Amino acid sequence: MKIKQTIGIDISKLTFDVRIHSNQCYQAFENNLKGFKALIKWVEKNNSISKEHTLFVLEHTGIYSEEIASFFDVNNFYFALIPGLEIKKSLGISRGKDDKVDATKIALYGYRLRDEIKPYKLPSKNIHQLKRLLTLRERLVKQNAGYKATLKEQKRVYTRKENQLLLETQEKMIKYFTKQIKSVEAEMNKIIKASEQLKKQYKLIVSIKGIGNQTALFMIVTTNGFTKFASWRKFASYCGIAPFPNTSGTSIRGRTKVSNLANKKLKSLFDMCAKSAIQHNPEMKLFYNRRVEQGKNKMSTINIIRNKLLSRIFAAIKRQTPYVNVLKYAA
Repeated sequence: MKIKQTIGIDISKLTFDVRIHSNQCYQAFENNLKGFKALIKWVEKNNSISKEHTLFVLEHTGIYSEEIASFFDVNNFYFALIPGLEIKKSLGISRGKDDKVDATKIALYGYRLRDEIKPYKLPSKNIHQLKRLLTLRERLVKQNAGYKATLKEQKRVYTRKENQLLLETQEKMIKYFTKQIKSVEAEMNKIIKASEQLKKQYKLIVSIKGIGNQTALFMIVTTNGFTKFASWRKFASYCGIAPFPNTSGTSIRGRTKVSNLANKKLKSLFDMCAKSAIQHNPEMKLFYNRRVEQGKNKMSTINIIRNKLLSRIFAAIKRQTPYVNVLKYAA
């Protein structure tokens, strides 16, 4: 497939703005099925390039871009979902913000990288459901933790006799949130068990000591069933655990460090996995203690363990066999 035309789409809650790159035709549409159908008619009228050589480039706006992406997928149009930050950094300095201008920038971005951008593949229905449930669970856990922290301090300061309603209401909220979290987790387990592929991937991931249930689910969702990233190194860069050099010429010789541009949730999960592996995995514990005794930085050592765990996940998925701890077989 050779892309000859790109069409930039800037999506907001109720509308979306469209720019055809080659002739700079512009139009705005409603962000609903009626608007999607009107878009296709307008493109057929104003775009001389065939459907097979045209790429729609959309700024990823979460829930607001879901419907149009699904529409393109069902109707076999080539499209790409691009993070807004990536587009912004690629096109230099800009002043102010305007949807019409943004659509033009998106179309230009797509045209410049038309030979590199790969058409987007929507995740399966099961993975899409898992993603939504994981987001919901995370929100519930945060709210529950907030109530727990507040209640703990209030119990320390206030007497129950004088603040019965205050304390009881929060206790009921905590019980309710805990129940809902368990309900969400049960539904996620049900989805995993219903798919042989997801069930196998899940079992392979948790076979690695230090990797927990939530990390396994986030890995499956973020990698789109391990189809989105070509290697574990690219995924390490995405989740912010890949070290990058910090040098320039002869004057700047900074230390190698990870980038702040990352999926912070996954980075946090792998940090907890690494610390868990140090405690419960003899191999990682030995590695960590040996490096610390040699005077190596503790955080850099933890980051190495993060990468070790990630590489093992991708290796287990590639081989389709559980991870085997060879240390226990060593003489």
